Amino acid sequence: MSTPRHVVVIGGGLAGAKTVEALREQGYDGQVSQITAERHLPYERPPLSKSYLAGESAFDDAVVHPAQWYQDNRVDLRTGVRATAVDAAAHRVRLDDGEDLGYDKLVLATGAVPRRLPVPGGDADGVHYLRTRDDSDAIRSVFGEGRRLVVIGGGWIGLEVAAAARGAGTEVTLVEAAELPLLGVLGAELATVFAELHRGHGVRLRLGARVEEFATDGGRVAGVRVDGETIPADAVVVGVGVAPDVTLAESAGLAVDNGVLVDACLRTSDPDIYAVGDIANHDHPLLGRRVRVEHWATALNQPAVAVAALLGGAAPYIELPYFFSDQYDLGMEYIGFAPPGSYARVVVRGDLDKREFVAFWLDGESRILAAMNVNVWDVVDQIKPLITGGVRVDADRLADPAVGYADL
Repeated sequence: MSTPRHVVVIGGGLAGAKTVEALREQGYDGQVSQITAERHLPYERPPLSKSYLAGESAFDDAVVHPAQWYQDNRVDLRTGVRATAVDAAAHRVRLDDGEDLGYDKLVLATGAVPRRLPVPGGDADGVHYLRTRDDSDAIRSVFGEGRRLVVIGGGWIGLEVAAAARGAGTEVTLVEAAELPLLGVLGAELATVFAELHRGHGVRLRLGARVEEFATDGGRVAGVRVDGETIPADAVVVGVGVAPDVTLAESAGLAVDNGVLVDACLRTSDPDIYAVGDIANHDHPLLGRRVRVEHWATALNQPAVAVAALLGGAAPYIELPYFFSDQYDLGMEYIGFAPPGSYARVVVRGDLDKREFVAFWLDGESRILAAMNVNVWDVVDQIKPLITGGVRVDADRLADPAVGYADL
């Protein structure tokens, strides 16, 4: 395999930034270009719904590398430039400034885009979606005492926005179609923990509810009509999930199905194109299935594997999915993969009422698929071998805090 002369990376999030970093760390000395439509330096996105949104951290804390790093490492970083199409046969990327940029190898790190809520009034001023720094700034500007915010969607983003808004004294109503927030992710017992957490901090929950329209006044949102009742609102944040941004992948003729299909080494159906982060629907060798994970750790860890493969290596990506959340005084970490329908039972070690526990999702043969530690720390590294090793555990011993993880 010949060494590529020019590697182009498309995306301005963590996955894109870690890809160009990995190229230099792994000794690649050729030309590197990174393209991002945003005008900011590439940055991490979790703070946008957590510490940055809450005003607890500066945006610079989320920036992956300072501007000087790109100069020192000879990375041609182009901000405010959008890639509009990929001609895979010609090995060229079309940019919205009119240039066609040639490549030998291409890495797509285009991330995801928020799903839109298709109801009347959805384009009114004051209706917000959260994906970029500018989105986070706009949402934070509507926080404050006496202001009324309606959050639509009880997933992780919706709950984190609600927590940040309440921290700023904002009146918050959260509207969720399911009977509990996070119900499909965690199951009823653990979803109840998060529902009670938010109720305890003054969030009004409208559960099992259907949004009919956004009421407007002079082109600006004034309320949300839910099951025949209008909830007054000075602003609305919609968090009903995201979709992988596969526009460029489709233009390149890549295999696409719930993201960009990649092999164990993150190579797409085109041997000269790789995909990492939110868009990568990865053939995971440990989990024995395809997974697409929209979380920080994936963007952090996949690029090094993709770059190694791009440069001629063949080691697969085997990290377990991992994410974290901070809401009020609750901090949690989740490791593993247990989608709805994949597990037989949930075992809890600790105290649900005090919100100090570790929950385990077990399959029908008592093997741990995933675990979530809530306000209990330094256990992920102890739990991970139980998941990767396919260890069958005794549920009673698993629930007993006196039994060490190594003894299971």
